[in-house]
Amino acid sequence: MFGIYLKRELGRRKKAALVIALGLALGIALVITVNSVSAGMSQAQDKVLKSLYGLGTDMTVTKARSAPTDNSSGRPNFEFDASSNDSDDKQSSDRVMTQGGQALKAALVAKVAQQDGVANAVGAITLNVTKVDGSFTQGKAQSTTGSSQSQGQGGPGGGSGGNSTAAPQVQGGGASFDVNSYSVAGVDVTDQTLGPLAGMEITSGKTFTASQTDAKVVVLSKSYAKENSYKVGKTLKISGTKYTIIGIATASSSESTTDVYLPLKQAQTLADAKNQVTTIYVKATDSQQIDSVKSTIQKNISGTTVTTSADLAETVSGSLSTASNLATSVGKWLSIAVLAAAFLVAALLTSSAVSRRVREFGTLKALGWPSRRVTRQVVGESMVNGLIGGALGIGLGLAAAYAVTAISPKLTAQLGSSGGGGMGGGPGGGGPGQQSTQNTMEIALSAPVSLTTIALAVGLAVTGGLIAGAMGGWRASRMRPADALRSVS
Repeated sequence: MFGIYLKRELGRRKKAALVIALGLALGIALVITVNSVSAGMSQAQDKVLKSLYGLGTDMTVTKARSAPTDNSSGRPNFEFDASSNDSDDKQSSDRVMTQGGQALKAALVAKVAQQDGVANAVGAITLNVTKVDGSFTQGKAQSTTGSSQSQGQGGPGGGSGGNSTAAPQVQGGGASFDVNSYSVAGVDVTDQTLGPLAGMEITSGKTFTASQTDAKVVVLSKSYAKENSYKVGKTLKISGTKYTIIGIATASSSESTTDVYLPLKQAQTLADAKNQVTTIYVKATDSQQIDSVKSTIQKNISGTTVTTSADLAETVSGSLSTASNLATSVGKWLSIAVLAAAFLVAALLTSSAVSRRVREFGTLKALGWPSRRVTRQVVGESMVNGLIGGALGIGLGLAAAYAVTAISPKLTAQLGSSGGGGMGGGPGGGGPGQQSTQNTMEIALSAPVSLTTIALAVGLAVTGGLIAGAMGGWRASRMRPADALRSVS
């Protein structure tokens, strides 16, 4: 009897049912769209962070920043010998420096790994290599101090090179030279699950083996290899040492911020930084306890700065950050307001429809229907309207999410200085605390719809139906058989 009566009443009131369902559908569709776009924003931000942090890294430990000494110019010095009588004496010099000049003792890696809540810790060293190619004529160049302007050749993300002309000290002649720079990361080849190579995929050749701890081999980023026409099997010369290129790597999430990867010991030798690292990558045993692990490390290991992904996320700006803030604040509040309005409209329309059915419900009560049976009938009708609205809303929400993913609007993310000790996870840029310029990345936005979002939509549809049914049922329960008789007269 309940089903037959329900079907007949819904068939008689198709327009009213459709209006209620569409109102709920719009609210639910907006919720799905906002949630899916927010999820896409989070994924985009994760790609940016992983490109610096390394896959699976929860935090990094770097040396606390210290003020530069008075006699530190902050610029590399290059030595040339232009005593040759040749009219055109071409020379080349490499200057290898740890990024930021801040290094930790390698022994601290094991100490960090022993802290409560730490699952794994891996050390790495990040370097800047500045290559100067000089040409001297009819004179003797004693020495020069050069600085690179970031333009021209080099790798992405802090590894960008530059061409600049400086004025060396020359007696009786002239000189000109080009300055190009690139970034180098020394990785622990025995554990590549964390650190600079963790987020990279070898697309040509192979990666390091555990036995190559001090081997003269190198892995290049795809962009750097392409820009400088390097291939697997060729050699790369750094500061007079030749390294065999064994692999070409591509970042799995976004563009690489490192140009060259070396075994840790080889990178330490190049930088004259034996038993030192610039960054310790840390994986926590529980991702929900990252803040407490951070506090533990800072308390037990002095002179260090611990940076989590949340700290790094605060330094991300650009259209990605702006859109994410809008989706989180304006978008969510807008969806809540629209949904609340949809619930209210559904409740009012249902109550109004019940008021127009005075004769019907009064007659049913006169025939012996109890109030609870009338209320159940009204709630049943409202639940069906809510489920229809939920189905339409899910369809509209999925269509909107698909449209966003298909269009894939481009968002930019600028990684600036955090102002603190900095993040060492970005070998190419030295991390937010060590970058002198901003590194800009371009990310394509998607709008993934999770099962949780679908379940939320179904829950909202049921909730909307219950609210409307409760309002209509309350109105119907107050009717009496006398109301039906009065409506007849």
